[in-house]
Amino acid sequence: MRFISWNIDSLNAALTGTSARAQMSAAVLEKIAGMRPDYFAIQETKLPEAGPNQKQMEIIEKLFSDYDCHYISSRPPARKGYAGVMILARRDAGPVLEVTKPSIGAPDTMDVEGRILTIETADFFFTTVYTPNAGDGLRRLDDRQQWDARYADYLAGLDARKPVIACGDYNVAHEEIDLKNPDANHMSAGFTDQEREGFTRLLDRGFADSFRCLHRDLADAYSWWAQRVKSSKINNSGWRIDYFLVSDRILNRVNSSEMIDSGARQDHCPLLLEIDV
Repeated sequence: MRFISWNIDSLNAALTGTSARAQMSAAVLEKIAGMRPDYFAIQETKLPEAGPNQKQMEIIEKLFSDYDCHYISSRPPARKGYAGVMILARRDAGPVLEVTKPSIGAPDTMDVEGRILTIETADFFFTTVYTPNAGDGLRRLDDRQQWDARYADYLAGLDARKPVIACGDYNVAHEEIDLKNPDANHMSAGFTDQEREGFTRLLDRGFADSFRCLHRDLADAYSWWAQRVKSSKINNSGWRIDYFLVSDRILNRVNSSEMIDSGARQDHCPLLLEIDV
């Protein structure tokens, strides 16, 4: 089966935008549609609580005509048009038994920011996440640590029932190999000791980082390049903060875990997982 995950940084921009960046986003989205994933998870949709409007849905249905669309968006008291995730499930991939939009007991407004969406099939759970960023000045680091603990509990609870495939923007570079300049970023959001330790504890609950398991020593392999640094992608000065995690017991079924080339577009690139489930 083929799974794709992408932090799109505004689904509306990719669907209806006219800027040069929006056109690059649209090209990546068309590329993904052409790859015919069984499941396509999108993070940071930035849609309103009601989800895609009619025009947006028409474009989604044209690109992904034989898929069912599931989503969760930010809702009050969280900020409007913030975060949000979506899963497109191809109908011939098999029946979806249940779609859940869990609350995990996270602090502040994190549980209503539209950050987790999970589908259950006969053989596995597929779940996507947009993990909260620790923020400028690490102002949200304490909340982020609580999130990490609650999310690990949630994923372990799913894993106790059946194997899990989890993906998304985890907003952490786990090891020094996962970013270009580790020495300069130990106090930066996404590479603090606390966030890295939280990710280690998550993996220790029975999960594997599929990319790093297949590519143990591969350096300069990133999934995110800062938009505000114009040369970040040209110089490949990036971070690997997007992941496909799988339950340890199905790691041997993974055939491929890679980044998908997104051309000159900065920010996140999509990820591909191919696994026999």
